[in-house]
Amino acid sequence: MKVCYTKRDLMTEVNRLRREKGETIGFVPTMGALHKGHLSLIERAHYENHAAVVSIFVNPIQFNNPDDLKTYPRTLEADLKLLEPFDIDLVFAPSAEEMYPPGEPIEHYDFGALERVMEGKNRPGHFNGVGVVVGRLLHMVNPTRAYFGEKDYQQIAIVQELVRQLKLPVKIVPCPIVREDDGLALSSRNLLLTPEQRAIAPAIHRILLASADLCKAAHRDDAVAPAKHMVEQAVADVPGMTLEYFEIVDGRTLQPIETWYDAPEQVGCIVVRLGDVRLIDNIRYGKF
Repeated sequence: MKVCYTKRDLMTEVNRLRREKGETIGFVPTMGALHKGHLSLIERAHYENHAAVVSIFVNPIQFNNPDDLKTYPRTLEADLKLLEPFDIDLVFAPSAEEMYPPGEPIEHYDFGALERVMEGKNRPGHFNGVGVVVGRLLHMVNPTRAYFGEKDYQQIAIVQELVRQLKLPVKIVPCPIVREDDGLALSSRNLLLTPEQRAIAPAIHRILLASADLCKAAHRDDAVAPAKHMVEQAVADVPGMTLEYFEIVDGRTLQPIETWYDAPEQVGCIVVRLGDVRLIDNIRYGKF
């Protein structure tokens, strides 16, 4: 497993991989603190391509809260050790200065309605930061396929729009959420939970499953408001848990819907805070 720290070395090694292993490159961009969810993406990238590349970079420009950036887990040494058994061809672990040289202008993207709801509404500038780093990484690696976890449902839509705007020849591959046995969606942020917070965090998934039961009992033209209210109240009833938002949206456009009939695929997207830790999750209803 080769580890590169500069863009020049990365592109040199990617070209070598194409010559020696074959044309298809699978790419998994991460911010480190790797867990089984990341590893499932990496295994798929390795299986479906001639070579697999992983990036580990905590991207400062997608954090609109400086405290969130400061506390985000950084575990590069442990991450590299975790990757050793997976036969990864190449790891890119740049510094912030390498990704964003002083004086170099930062790109600006307009993702339209996709970025004006949920994460985009609650974290101004977040998705431009995501677009900048993913765009730069995709240009450097030039992968055949890039793999993203569906836990960050809105992010996948943003990345797909980014690829369309940049006309990049890469297939974005969404991958299912990986959960702990108790239902908690795997996230690097879970490392920041206290034992008490970790004990109550699985309630997020249980509440989403309960909202799916309401969807199953609904008729096509029924309002989604009862399911929204149920989730809002259920979160409020869990001591130590604060709801940032819960939206039921069209799975394609990400715009909020009023009735179950308003979209052929409906997704419930939620962000809950446990103390200073922000946890994201979603559930796909898809009844109608």
